[in-house]
Parts: sequence; structure tokens; C-alpha cells
Amino acid sequence: MSVWAARRFWTTASAVPVEGGFTVHLDGRPVRTPLKAPLILPTLALAEAVAAEWQAQEGTVKPETMPFTRMANSAIDKVQPQFAAVADLLAEYGGSDLLCYRAEGPADLVARQAQSWDPLLDWARQELGAALRSTTGVMPVAQSEASLAALRSLVHAFGPFELAAFHDLVSISGSLVLALAVARDRISAEEAWTLSRVDEDWQISLWGEDEEAAEVAARKRDALLLADRFLRLCR
Repeated sequence: MSVWAARRFWTTASAVPVEGGFTVHLDGRPVRTPLKAPLILPTLALAEAVAAEWQAQEGTVKPETMPFTRMANSAIDKVQPQFAAVADLLAEYGGSDLLCYRAEGPADLVARQAQSWDPLLDWARQELGAALRSTTGVMPVAQSEASLAALRSLVHAFGPFELAAFHDLVSISGSLVLALAVARDRISAEEAWTLSRVDEDWQISLWGEDEEAAEVAARKRDALLLADRFLRLCR
């Protein structure tokens, strides 16, 4: 059974100002989301990036080559209608942040974690008002309500489009602190990726790299860098 696929019918995709922001027109026809909502974008830069993806399509439309469009659709169709729930879900990472869980040994890994992660926890305490405790092993460590509330407030301050990108920064890195550090220009997305991979990179240094795991990691890295670019286009 054949699967229907959209084909290019337009000559020109363009970014157009509209009430509430910007949209994309295909030969004058406004683009809509998969749920048929108007594609209203917060900035001209993001609208131009989305328009460029539509303009680049040839023949059959390939959604997998349109990451900015897909994330914008997600912001409108998924994040915006349930904003509080999504923000709360991401804020919960503060209670189990990757940076707070340390190895008991060997000494080299313990030192790498401390050198890599302690400066970010210091930054969170000083700049975000969120003092987070670290522990060894996998048993949960309780964080103060004041710190969790400070982090929750920061997450809820994002707009829907920013939150859509921030979701990927958090979920891919496993760290709310790293994601906030990227969003607030404390570190680059590339640095966040490296910091999130301290344990994995240490294992690779000992045993070598598995080809399949490397491919998965490369896809995750690309997705994290894309989320960072989308976040910046929203501002």
C-alpha cells in the first residue's frame, strides 16, 4: 500500500509579518501546523529559517530535513496548550540533576566530575539562587525547596517556543543546570554536550568506542546543537 506524501506546489517560500509575530507564506498561502493552527512565529529570524527549509524542498516534502519547522510546530501544537505541565516536567530535573550524582571511584573519574561539574553548581548557587547538593552513588539526594522553586521560576519564564527548544537541551543533556547555563550564555551548547558526557568519555578512554553507540551519540549531539540554534532564533 502506498503512503501519501506531500509534494512541492509552490515557487517561493517567504517570511511575512502578521499580527502577533511572523509567518511563512508559500506563494502567498500561509503555512499551518499539523493540527491546522496558524504558524505564528515570534521573530523574523525564526520565520526566515523556517521559510528557508520550505524553499529548499524539491519534489516530495521531507519533514526530516525541516527541523526548525518541526520544532515550531511542536511549540504551537504541543507545548503551548500544556505549557505549565511541560515547564513543571522540565523543572523536576532540578531534583535529580546529572551534575549532582557522582561516582564513588575510581579517583580519576571522581576528579574529572568535580573539575567539570563543580563550577556549574557554583554558578547555579551564585547566579540562579539554586544551591544543589551532590552525592555519590545512585541513591536520591534531597534538594531544598527554595532551590527547586528558584529553578522552577526560571523555567516558567520561557515562552512556548523557547521552552520547546529548552526541552531538548534538558532531556538530551540530563541536566537542568547545563541547559540553563546554555540558555543564559554561561557555556556553549558544545560545552554542555561535552560536560554531559564526562562518564561516557571516561569509559571510552578505557575501553574504546562502540560504533553503534557513537552513532547514537552523534545524533543526540546534533539535536542538542539544533535546539540551541532554535532557542537563539526565538530571541
